[in-house]
Amino acid sequence: MSKTRAFRSPKRRGRAKTGALPSDLYAYAEAKPSPRIGRPPKLEPETWTVTDDWPDPLPVTETEIDLFEAWFGDFFDELFGPSS
Repeated sequence: MSKTRAFRSPKRRGRAKTGALPSDLYAYAEAKPSPRIGRPPKLEPETWTVTDDWPDPLPVTETEIDLFEAWFGDFFDELFGPSS
């Protein structure tokens, strides 16, 4: 390592260059993604495979039932009628 580099002030490292800011700081949201290289994936649903490896019956705890009843109780009452 050269002497000039070894004695360089640590305050200067990683500083941003000064200059005019862009007119729109949110322009990154409008940036188009770079094109993919190669053949695009096939999006034909006929070629998809759906695998269900969940146990039957699906285990549900009492806490999960209480949570759904607390948040969606009104909706369930409208859909299925009031509980007895």
